[in-house]
Amino acid sequence: MNLSLLDPFSLAQDYPETLTSELRSGHSTCIRFNRKGDLLASGRIDGAIVLFDVETNSLARILRGHVRQVQYFSWSNCGRYLLSASQDFRVIRWDLTKTGEEAMRAVRFVAPVYCAEFHPTNVDMFVAALYEDTPYLVDISSIKTLKLALPSGPLRRDPAAAEKHAASDSRHQTTACVFSSTGEYILSGNSKGWLNIISTETQKTVHSHSFTNSCITYIRLTNSGRNMVLNSADRIIRSVVLPEKILPDEIELEVEHKFQDVVNRLFWNHVMFSGNGEYVAASTYHNHDIYIWERSLGSLIKILEGPKEELGVCEWHPSRPLVAAVGLESGKIYIWATTNPQRWSALAPDFAEVEENVEYEEKEDEFDIQPVEDVKKRRLHLETETVDVVTIEPVRGEEVGGWQMPVSLLEEETESEEENVRIEGPRRTKPAEKKEGGEVKGGGARGR
Repeated sequence: MNLSLLDPFSLAQDYPETLTSELRSGHSTCIRFNRKGDLLASGRIDGAIVLFDVETNSLARILRGHVRQVQYFSWSNCGRYLLSASQDFRVIRWDLTKTGEEAMRAVRFVAPVYCAEFHPTNVDMFVAALYEDTPYLVDISSIKTLKLALPSGPLRRDPAAAEKHAASDSRHQTTACVFSSTGEYILSGNSKGWLNIISTETQKTVHSHSFTNSCITYIRLTNSGRNMVLNSADRIIRSVVLPEKILPDEIELEVEHKFQDVVNRLFWNHVMFSGNGEYVAASTYHNHDIYIWERSLGSLIKILEGPKEELGVCEWHPSRPLVAAVGLESGKIYIWATTNPQRWSALAPDFAEVEENVEYEEKEDEFDIQPVEDVKKRRLHLETETVDVVTIEPVRGEEVGGWQMPVSLLEEETESEEENVRIEGPRRTKPAEKKEGGEVKGGGARGR
């Protein structure tokens, strides 16, 4: 019922404009909204996970299980489960309906974890990319964890080309991976710029496509799964349209748009889609701005100016023009949104707001004396009118119903917030190559 108090033209704007607020609970390193948009997960440097209530900007719950910096989040579609990856070599699936150790299902690996993504329909399955190690498809439906190794090298259909490039293909490393919208395939990017499409059922590569010669650092799909964005170390963000149904023998992947700063040649720390998929946004390396492009035209429409510190992970709210980003120096979470001035004329139908004083013209019958009986009848009629003050109208794009996490009111913050330390995750690197004379030549790419 309160939507009428807001200007409909401001509600129609699809991207944020100004920095409106800040969130802080310890030193944050990564964030992600759930699919409904009512919770924001924040991973801290000490391994704790803080869940913020988006409506009130208050702390809803603290999850403690990791002992080192949290790298990545993935929410289930129902919002009940949260997957977290950390530098402590573990991935933990959290069940938010439970508390304590019952809420945790931890899987340990042999290396720090770049990212871990839920299967779109099966919360007992996820895919994980590790730091300089083999990626895995993990099944935790039973007591014993099942880890299935995935290939990192590209699929070469020509036997002669496969034999020729066998040595170089063995050095490819998976740096990012997500599931397709149906979960039938895994989309993985590696350190040599190849995108591999891997069958979830057979764990074999069915198609490979080379987008660049540099490391692919991040992959993100829209909520519909029809569009994909790739961030790579060559300072170019690529948007790709995926087919509605992936057929390995007929698939053709083409770059829809390339987003870059041709003047300053900026690196991009993190890239994301808007909730409706119409915009692409990215945070910048050694810069405090967030760039927003319109995906259909490929044009830059807005640069969000933020605090005077570099921004790392950034996320777009799934249904609102709201962007949240993490500051690398302070660990604060900064929020950009639209400013919606209230229309007080909605409280009185015959009242009109004016920008400046105007001369009032009195109507002919405005101050006529009305019969007492008519005034009483009109007053009684207004008193019998039913006013609904309970129903809450859903926000545009918000899913009605679904599971909602109960908020804990007994959480206490224990970490000191006074110390500011610059945090960077493990860099996605190319494997070291030996030159003549025994020297080691290594290539690197900035993480995320």
